[in-house]
Amino acid sequence: MASSTTFNPYSKEGKGSEHTDKAKDAGNEALNKTKEAGKDVMGKAKEAGSEALSKVKDAGSEALSKVKDASTDAMGKAREAAGAVGEMATHAASAVGQKADDLTSTAGHEIRGWGDNLSQHSPREGIAGAASQAVADTIKGGGRYLEEAKLSGMAQDVEQIVKSHPIPSLLICFGVAFCLGRALKD
Repeated sequence: MASSTTFNPYSKEGKGSEHTDKAKDAGNEALNKTKEAGKDVMGKAKEAGSEALSKVKDAGSEALSKVKDASTDAMGKAREAAGAVGEMATHAASAVGQKADDLTSTAGHEIRGWGDNLSQHSPREGIAGAASQAVADTIKGGGRYLEEAKLSGMAQDVEQIVKSHPIPSLLICFGVAFCLGRALKD
């Protein structure tokens, strides 16, 4: 019987298996090189990502620093503005107090002038003359007091009276409050 040889690709005999082994080795070598190239690419991507993250962190930190500086500057300017407003309010209050003192002095001058006018045009003799002169002198004295003491001096005088006589001062306040309450009730 004649022997027949047929080609079997799965058999490991002959030249076909030698080529298969070489192909496997070349495939494995290509796979290993691809894996190494992939690892290199991944390492470089990690480095680039790390570097980018670091740059973003630095930029964020710098931006935060600038925001903090700007807020500190804004707070300083707000404090300066508040100080300036407070100073302006102090000057305004002082000017108002000065104006009130000036108006009180002017009113005192006018009242004193009215007392002088009353003294000149009222009778000088008899009981009516004595009474009118006493009223005119009291009005002139009150006008002089207002002119010289002004509003600030009057406040100091009232404070001294209240400190010197606290109980009568309280009784006067209660009496005035009672009278005002009765007047406003009706």
